[in-house]
Amino acid sequence: MPFYFDHAASSPLRPEAARAFETYAASSYAGTNPNALHTPGRAAALALESARKDIAHVLGPQVRPSEIVFTSGGTEGDNLAVFGLAEAVRERSPRRNAVVLSAIEHEAVLSCAPELRKRGFEVRIVPPTRAGVIEPAAVEELLDERCALVSIMSANNETGILQPIVELAAAAHAAGALFHTDAVQAFARVRVHPSNVDALTITGHKVGGPVGIGALFLKTGVRLTPALHGGGQERALRPGTQNVAGALAFAAAARACAVAHDAHAPAIRARAERLVSALVAADAGIYPTVEASFGAERLPGTVHVFARGIEAGSVLLKLDAAGFAISSGSACSASSPEASHVLSAMGLSREDSLGALRISFDERVMDDALDALASALITCVRDLRR
Repeated sequence: MPFYFDHAASSPLRPEAARAFETYAASSYAGTNPNALHTPGRAAALALESARKDIAHVLGPQVRPSEIVFTSGGTEGDNLAVFGLAEAVRERSPRRNAVVLSAIEHEAVLSCAPELRKRGFEVRIVPPTRAGVIEPAAVEELLDERCALVSIMSANNETGILQPIVELAAAAHAAGALFHTDAVQAFARVRVHPSNVDALTITGHKVGGPVGIGALFLKTGVRLTPALHGGGQERALRPGTQNVAGALAFAAAARACAVAHDAHAPAIRARAERLVSALVAADAGIYPTVEASFGAERLPGTVHVFARGIEAGSVLLKLDAAGFAISSGSACSASSPEASHVLSAMGLSREDSLGALRISFDERVMDDALDALASALITCVRDLRR
């Protein structure tokens, strides 16, 4: 594998997750249906519930395993939460037909807006500050007795900026609305506050687990209208035969990621700060997207900069040829020629947005690898500028 610095898109499989796959494959219940009543099926069901307990434990001691609904990943979890919660509230209170989303949400949430409008909901978009923060006061301006749901991410998938989830959720609840957060980037890295929200989305491949498995935390007593209909699995909220192997590997990765980040977060933050300092000090026209003076908190291990006057795609191709993997933002929209909607909402110019670069890593990436990246990136930008 080349020097890999794109953990925000997908984090390399952790050995704990690989071992969980191997253990499952060697088990007596491998490939069996966890909803069957025979002995192998019951064994698979027990394994699935052990994974559910582990995910709940990583989310927090106050989370019940019964509040974890397994999904295929972050996009399904976000869609299930946004549509399911909004519809459930409106069914109970028809006047509540407005949804508040932030302008910096992942496409899995923000792209729900057109469909919400088709279904008769009013969608209200709250802008961020220049630092990429959604302020509670800005949300409060959009809240009234017609609001059904507020959905704001815990950590931005491009910039890594953390949001004040406790205060945002309190504002939504004060207006009688439910609150959902996309915690895909934040889960197992920083505290995600499940006790303060009504629903929360996570996924496996961001923490070193497999692709194709995720979960939705749904607080006890909160109603949700399902998107699918079938055999009644996952409390009939997400029917379909569950991915037991994926759930076990997800749980193993989540446990390992949480332990690693608890131990190494200060070192990861220091490496990120050192990398930014090196890039800026080179005087190659590379700047941080959010200045430290803005005071915004960021995920450990996420660096977001832009090369002024240089298109990010050209940088990525040259770095890739040299064996370095970084990104220009969300992998889900990497093929789009348009400037990032996140950076545009934050007030960056189109030129600067098109030069944006995201570097993301965890405790498995050491100083020497980051030093090599810094040198390669500076050289690349200088060559392109010439």
